[in-house]
Amino acid sequence: MTTMIAEVYDALLSAGADDEKARAAAKAIAEYNRDISELRSNLALLKWMVGFNLAFTMAILWKVFS
Repeated sequence: MTTMIAEVYDALLSAGADDEKARAAAKAIAEYNRDISELRSNLALLKWMVGFNLAFTMAILWKVFS
């Protein structure tokens, strides 16, 4: 089930949009926001993975060349 942003829905209705079109647009914006937040969480995980990999690689290189 898709959620809907009530503020966007109300704003579209007050601007004169049709009820069905306003509901569909509010649902589309809510889904877009959900996708963006999912991408942000995946990006945070990737940043941690790269940081750990860099630290581990530097530790190995330090051990090899010292």
